[in-house]
Amino acid sequence: MPDLVHAHYADAGAVGSNLSRLLGVPLVFTGHSLGRVKKERLIEKGLSEEVVEDRYNISRRIRAEEKALDAASLIVASTRQEVAEQYGLYETRARINMVVIPPGVDLDRFRPPARNEKFAFASEIDRFLKHPKKPMILAIQRPDERKNLANLIRAYGESDELRRLANLVLLIGTRDDIRALGKAQRTVLKEMLYLIDHLDLYGSAAYPKKHEPEDVPEIYRLTAQRRGVFVNPALTEPFGLTLIEAAASGLPVVATREGGPREIVELCQNGVLVDPLDSDAIAEGLLGVLKDRRLWRRRSQAGIKGADDHFSWGGHVNHYLGEVRKVLKQHRHARQKPRGSMVLKDTLLVCDIDNTLTGDREALAKFSRWVDQHRDRVAFGVATGRVLESAVEAIDEWNIPSPDLLITAVGSEIHYGRTRELEDLGWHDRIDNEWDPGAIDECLRQVPGLRLQPKKDQRTFKISYFVDTDAWPGMAQLRRRLKSEGLNVSVIFSHDQFLDILPTLASKGGALRYVVKRWGFGPDRIVVAGDSGNDTAMLRASAHGIVVGNFSPELRSLRGRDGIFFAEATHAGGILEGLDHFNFSQDQRALDGQTS
Repeated sequence: MPDLVHAHYADAGAVGSNLSRLLGVPLVFTGHSLGRVKKERLIEKGLSEEVVEDRYNISRRIRAEEKALDAASLIVASTRQEVAEQYGLYETRARINMVVIPPGVDLDRFRPPARNEKFAFASEIDRFLKHPKKPMILAIQRPDERKNLANLIRAYGESDELRRLANLVLLIGTRDDIRALGKAQRTVLKEMLYLIDHLDLYGSAAYPKKHEPEDVPEIYRLTAQRRGVFVNPALTEPFGLTLIEAAASGLPVVATREGGPREIVELCQNGVLVDPLDSDAIAEGLLGVLKDRRLWRRRSQAGIKGADDHFSWGGHVNHYLGEVRKVLKQHRHARQKPRGSMVLKDTLLVCDIDNTLTGDREALAKFSRWVDQHRDRVAFGVATGRVLESAVEAIDEWNIPSPDLLITAVGSEIHYGRTRELEDLGWHDRIDNEWDPGAIDECLRQVPGLRLQPKKDQRTFKISYFVDTDAWPGMAQLRRRLKSEGLNVSVIFSHDQFLDILPTLASKGGALRYVVKRWGFGPDRIVVAGDSGNDTAMLRASAHGIVVGNFSPELRSLRGRDGIFFAEATHAGGILEGLDHFNFSQDQRALDGQTS
């Protein structure tokens, strides 16, 4: 049994919120990038809301995120900016516990240069440069307009002092042929080449076409060895992982003041923040780092220590576990009962509601105590002809123990817990076979003695009627009429007044078999109890069936059937009598297989 569920991104957030409710454990959620922000940025690019919705299903993604945020006990974000500018767009943010834990960096890969260390990649850079031993101003970024590469090149190229002090090294993705790239990437790279030519940076600017991921740590160390600086001039940077890598490598930084870099530089004390739109400010920031060698060393050492203290994976994990322990402590203090019975328990007890569980409050109170005493190993469920909302009303009215499983609408719906959020849609996929409610309605509309029940009692996979038994033609003729129209359905008549039309595979028994198989219950560990005709399939589907003493005449045909016990006691008292008959009232791991 897990202590918690941690879900990442919207899709896992939707799954994780269901799992946390089923298992009764807290949910931790990390959204990374959120749909509302993505929608805004796509619209800013000129896409219409209709195109964004059609292409990205953005409203569905946002609903999944809202569901995860509502269910979460803890939200883990990477930066304060992420909290304010991403989660701040969601109304649920104020109700959740949020914590900023920056991602970790593998400090075994990113480290300061060793004395006299040699670097194979140096030749790829130095072939561009007249004076390769100068300090390097290093930028590593994608060819993306938001990375603000053009303003960096202008800041360097228009400063005579910078050009005299340092070389500019640009690692802007990898490419074989600029013409083969996408339009946006081509635009960025063409502007880079134009500015290098316009500002005549030949011999002082390097821009290798290719580098491998394993080259990056070496490039940081080479830059640090040459007393250089790492620069990130992006218009906005949600986090800034490259800044942490540079810090761990002993490399001071100059970074945009927009976004995550503010927190990184604040914690590491290894550089300066600049206005990315101000090329003069970028140049001043770079000169301030490069001109003072003593300050350069202090920032280099501070970055190494800051990365280790705040951004190592060990530090990340320790911070994370500290926050998680708080959540688990709060969860245990709240004494939340797990809804994980379907996973953890070895036995399933499923009872009809009306006239089985209900009808005798004193007997029901005794039954409730029995359920509470056996919760550690018994999953309790109800199976009813009622729709979900009506079933929940009856459960509350009669103070029935809170069920782990609800089979409702005569077996056409399955829920885990009391809300529609945890509906088993896999069951819908299973029973939706040639189901045509319009054709069924047309076929039965003129049948005498049938009257549709109210709209609230109709369901996607259930059509329900009141029956006047003096006027209707009877079950046999009704089935023949449906079959003659090519309608292969299940017809259930109960309490001498209710008729339900369902998909062929849908029934309380079919739903029970589905649940048993899905959750892995052994066939000898299932007990069901009922009183009427719509319980027939369920009673037949179980190795241990209990018919309470106040049963309807439709169940007489089951008398004498192996595994079905007819109790003398009525209502919930009959369930307890049946449990005792099957030797199930003792605290044992499994049923002993005894039958009537």
